[in-house]
Amino acid sequence: MKKMAEGIDYYYDGNNLVLTAHYHLERGYCCGLGCRHCPYRYENVPEPRRTLLLKEQKDADQKKQSAS
Repeated sequence: MKKMAEGIDYYYDGNNLVLTAHYHLERGYCCGLGCRHCPYRYENVPEPRRTLLLKEQKDADQKKQSAS
């Protein structure tokens, strides 16, 4: 396993370590924990949480687009 690089594979949000989409893509699958930057559309997250996460992601994307 390769060493993780801060700013590429992860960053800190306060005291929380946040894994980036780059890290997840390198890993190759959704772990099912509902990670913030999951590029796999939360495919292994159990319902109803998966639906909630997808809605939150969609709302955040729409908010970004309306701000630009």
